[in-house]
Amino acid sequence: MIFNDTKWKAFMGNPDNAQLQDDPAYGYASAFTKNYVSKYAPMYNIFTAGNAELGRLYLKGVIEREPNKSRYPDATFTMRLSYGTVKPYKPRDAVSYDYVTTLTGVMEKYQPGDYEFDLPEKLIELYKKKDFGQYKDAKKNDLVVGFITTNDITGGNSGSPVINGNGELIGLAFDGNYEALSHKIQFDAVQNRTICVDVRYVLWCIDKLGGASNIINELKIAK
Repeated sequence: MIFNDTKWKAFMGNPDNAQLQDDPAYGYASAFTKNYVSKYAPMYNIFTAGNAELGRLYLKGVIEREPNKSRYPDATFTMRLSYGTVKPYKPRDAVSYDYVTTLTGVMEKYQPGDYEFDLPEKLIELYKKKDFGQYKDAKKNDLVVGFITTNDITGGNSGSPVINGNGELIGLAFDGNYEALSHKIQFDAVQNRTICVDVRYVLWCIDKLGGASNIINELKIAK
């Protein structure tokens, strides 16, 4: 019934346990869950506990081997700063990635009705008018949406402020590039990039798209 809108709405309007028990999707999911909890979850818990202990011993050995080496603090429990450069990269032969993306690129990916690539009508309208306001990038003659840096990034870093050498907010970090997924094990100084949303796009969304100019008026915006 979960694949039939009419049946699902009728069930949600009047939930019935007997009907739920007879549903094949529920039966399949229930059997899978019971099998996992009874057979595999205990083994998974044993593995993860053992793996965590081995990781602790491994790190202890690494620190003892190089006691004077500077290391990142624990990102989970402390503030930490990392330093990098806005920089393009070439992941493989004849392929190169610029260091910025623009609203034109967003429009190129636009697919009406698609859950990932649909866009609000107002955004499309503003783009067609080239109404980028004070946030337009003069060199690109476009609105810069994202940029990449040589910083490291890991789970929990998303939303971290990206600050330039003058202490000004220029973006927010939110992802890493495909070619450097191995950074979980070993940082790749050549291929690793952190993907950031440009603060000008954030401000444009607040101001032009959202109409919240009152928030913009409270900010000191560096030109």
